[in-house]
Amino acid sequence: MRVIEVREFGGPEVLVQREAPDPAAGPGEVVVKVAAADVIFLDTLLRGGWGKDMFPIRPPYVPGNGGTGTVLSVGADVDPGWVGRRVLGRMSGGYAERATAAVADLVPVPDGLGLPEAAALLHDGPTALGLLELAGVQKGEWVLVAAAAGGAGSIAVQLARDTGARVIAAARGERKLSLARELGAEVAVDYSEPGWEQRVRAAAGGAGVDVVLDGAGGRLGAAAFTAVADGGRFVTYGTADGFAEIDPQEAERRRVTVANPLTDETDEPASVGRERTERALALAAEGRIRPAIGATYPLERAADAHTSLAERTTVGKSLLLP
Repeated sequence: MRVIEVREFGGPEVLVQREAPDPAAGPGEVVVKVAAADVIFLDTLLRGGWGKDMFPIRPPYVPGNGGTGTVLSVGADVDPGWVGRRVLGRMSGGYAERATAAVADLVPVPDGLGLPEAAALLHDGPTALGLLELAGVQKGEWVLVAAAAGGAGSIAVQLARDTGARVIAAARGERKLSLARELGAEVAVDYSEPGWEQRVRAAAGGAGVDVVLDGAGGRLGAAAFTAVADGGRFVTYGTADGFAEIDPQEAERRRVTVANPLTDETDEPASVGRERTERALALAAEGRIRPAIGATYPLERAADAHTSLAERTTVGKSLLLP
């Protein structure tokens, strides 16, 4: 079978296609014929050597940790009824034609939902649901979604809209702003323009927004923090330019609750993530949310997918279609 391998840490050019033996399912595992592999920004960071302390990955390795496909075979202690089922889940080495997965990590894909659409929800569906739960978004509140045209951001816009919140989307360029409006944002602001955070505050009535869901991080995330009204909530999860650095004393003075689900210690059981995944798939199957798939690539063009993400030209989700 074909796989994509990171031979050494570096730029997109280190993603090389090669032939590898077909995987075999171990106890509690299945082999999945991959239909769509999720490509996330973290993949590009790890490929470049970022986060070696948090993610002990060493080349050579096959990147990607999930997607969708059809179960081809099962290992010991696995119900053979899984064979032939369409599934979504985390898989070992997702940038490949076939991958192994623990059956406990798989969720059946509902009838009527395409496998690429389901793959686009693997990370971003549960993430967006968790963000809204953490922020406690309520009907009538003003919510700023930064990086609103990204995978999680575009889902968060739709979920916030469905709660009855008034959504302000921040993104870069008219293509991304247009998508955010299409998905339900009431106001769209280009955060590549100076003074954008003041325009957000003005749109929310002058005092600022009740909630910020920051998918940008870094300098943009810090700017988004200034758009929160006193007593509001700021949830940051963006890493495109590092984490947003928020002064804890300033947050305390303004009574702004700051949370980062990527760094804050949580004790959520695995069942919570599974339930959110199932809920995201059900919402998509019902047509209540629509994953925004901006680009798909054949397996051999994985480097192009990484380049597009790094250059911020991707609108919505990127997928590899082996």
